[in-house]
Amino acid sequence: MADIAIDLGTTNTLIHVRGKGVVLDEPSVVAIDRATGEVVAVGLEARRMIGRTPAGIEAVRPMRGGAISDVDRVDIMLRHFLSRVHPKRSFRRRPTVLITAPSGITEMERRALRAGIIAAGAGHVSMIAQPIAAAVGAGLPIATPRASMVVNVGGGTTEIGVIALSGIVAASSLRVAGQDLDEVIVSFVRRHHNLLIGEATAESIKLRIGSAFPGDDGETVAVKGRDLLTGVPTTIHVSAGEIRECIREQVQAIAAAVRSALQVTPPELAGDIIDDGIVLTGGGAQLRGLSCLLGQDTQLAIRLDDDPTTTVVRGAGEVLEHMPLYREAVVA
Repeated sequence: MADIAIDLGTTNTLIHVRGKGVVLDEPSVVAIDRATGEVVAVGLEARRMIGRTPAGIEAVRPMRGGAISDVDRVDIMLRHFLSRVHPKRSFRRRPTVLITAPSGITEMERRALRAGIIAAGAGHVSMIAQPIAAAVGAGLPIATPRASMVVNVGGGTTEIGVIALSGIVAASSLRVAGQDLDEVIVSFVRRHHNLLIGEATAESIKLRIGSAFPGDDGETVAVKGRDLLTGVPTTIHVSAGEIRECIREQVQAIAAAVRSALQVTPPELAGDIIDDGIVLTGGGAQLRGLSCLLGQDTQLAIRLDDDPTTTVVRGAGEVLEHMPLYREAVVA
């Protein structure tokens, strides 16, 4: 039986412990001293260092697109997080871990993910597809013949799944998500306003005035950064309309992936989705107007989960707590 469920995300790592619930929600960031290789900070403390570190310290995200891009630093990060979950790491039995994974993960990425978790101190590692975990976390009846559809917009991937009888009937996995929107905003501000900003500032712009659907396009926000022409710090104002236009391509790619999954859904199950609609989960699903855009695009009811940032790990935790009921959804 599993002891820990982990949602190892590009932006955040969340951990659920059997009988305790979600006990950790930290940014997937590691800060390292380049000269000594010593770990300076992990998680939230390291996240605060991005764009602010001196030359000798590097703060990086070791996950990219839902996959491990730096095995060694993922190992460091997970060891740190697991030591916080289990302060006494001298437990006699290495914990069994249930980890969520993108439905489009390759076999090589799957092996790297499994190896990273084991290197961090786990015993046996099982996996569950993110769309299934999201569906369970959203309270959808995945074990029945009735179809449920979820769209999980995370930091590195957007996972779309139509689920019935504990399996994914139709799916689409897109490596476009919240972090890509941040990068597009950085590029837009640099190109159109000659202002250099960092990741944290771009994310703040997205959260404050970012939108996927026309609304109050005249709303503006002050943005501080370094002027590329003069080299001095300055402040500009960008509008919601500008930001909506600059992220349009990425948002449309998400909408197209949803349509693609619907197009390959068996007709017998399509009627269930018409009746029940689509559930949105993941931190990126909180982008203002995304539910309106998808609703207009699909002509289906769209519901945002009550706590979308934790839906996946809560679902994995539910599977963890009631493994016999969900065994068919778990890959050993």
